[in-house]
Amino acid sequence: MVKASDVLLILVAIIFPPAAAAFITGCSCDLLINICLTILGYFPGHIHAFWLIYRKMQAEEKYGYGGFYYIGNGHYQPLNQGSAAPANYGTAGP
Repeated sequence: MVKASDVLLILVAIIFPPAAAAFITGCSCDLLINICLTILGYFPGHIHAFWLIYRKMQAEEKYGYGGFYYIGNGHYQPLNQGSAAPANYGTAGP
């Protein structure tokens, strides 16, 4: 399911691919790669930005919105990777 934020991100990627990469990855190696690809040719920068958006959308489907963090190279990990059971915040145990 495509959300409004994803549509806005796609529009930003069409206008200026490094900005979309910066929104997704922050100041990372992927941003530098996207800048270099955009300098080499406008379409390689687009392809890379759309790939990053696609990977973000896959992570949102797999882990839920906000349930993941970016580890680089288009890969994501869940926020609660180390815990097997959800935390019981403020509840009494059995």
